[in-house]
Amino acid sequence: MSAPQPGAPGTTPLTPHPSASASDLYGELRPRAFAIAYQMLGSVSEAEDVVQETFLRLHRTLRQDEPIASPRAYVATLATRLAIDQLRSARVRRERYFGEWLPEPLVTEPTPAERAETADSLSLAFLVLLESLSPHQRAAFLLREVFDYAYPEVAEIVGTDVDGARHLVARARARLRDRRPRYHASRRQREELARRFFAAAEQGDLGALEAMLAQDVALHADGGGKVPALGRPMSGRERVARKLAAGFAAFAAYGARLRPAEVNGQPGAMAYDAEGRLVGVIGLGITGDGRVATVHSVFNPDKLGHLAGGGGVGLWSAKWAGRAE
Repeated sequence: MSAPQPGAPGTTPLTPHPSASASDLYGELRPRAFAIAYQMLGSVSEAEDVVQETFLRLHRTLRQDEPIASPRAYVATLATRLAIDQLRSARVRRERYFGEWLPEPLVTEPTPAERAETADSLSLAFLVLLESLSPHQRAAFLLREVFDYAYPEVAEIVGTDVDGARHLVARARARLRDRRPRYHASRRQREELARRFFAAAEQGDLGALEAMLAQDVALHADGGGKVPALGRPMSGRERVARKLAAGFAAFAAYGARLRPAEVNGQPGAMAYDAEGRLVGVIGLGITGDGRVATVHSVFNPDKLGHLAGGGGVGLWSAKWAGRAE
């Protein structure tokens, strides 16, 4: 998703034939528009809204025979500015969110080139970290550091001058310094650790779980007030290991099962209830020394609807209702 797309910096500029239709451009430019919007918003549904509005405006402009010197730049600019506006209003809602807000997960099968691109920048841990930036800082940082736009392009897109763009990126770097996740373990190492991690969790092997966790491991969970979840992040190897063992034991008691998956460019799993309904997605952040540094668990059904079979509350809703009685 976030690998260089046609028309991205460093590639051959998109120069469609004058008769190119909006549908032609949609096929070419939608992946980049969605990538920008999703990494700005951390929400698949909101990103899709931005993409739809972007191409509606592009189509309207083409129908009016207004010249567009660079459709690539037009789409990137519009998607970014719409996402900035959307993020401002989304932040108000997120401040009132029940429990910890986590991004809507992406479960994908990226190409090897895309894996290299998304290993850090698409991870759930990184998207959560981006929430600490202002909308304009986030836009400038992503355009420059993730999508590799030159500073003059960044300035044009976010509506400032080059010095302003450099300042936005510098401020963002300073805020993220030392906190940005770096996942240098090989894909084979990450997949093997994930396999052992989920096996130990399902078997309730507390010792094995602890051995695979980083000392400062952090557990994050998003239930949105609709299913059981942590009220705030939990950290520390022993506490997290005990919580995971207990959680997976309760999960197994309801006949649930896990299926390995790649979640936001990192190893993870999709959780299904006894009736085969998707009830959660779990993503792992694995350090270069082969330890699990973060566990992000998204069980809010509102954040699973975009995944095949997602959105079913399943067993956890029944358990939650039982606790509420």
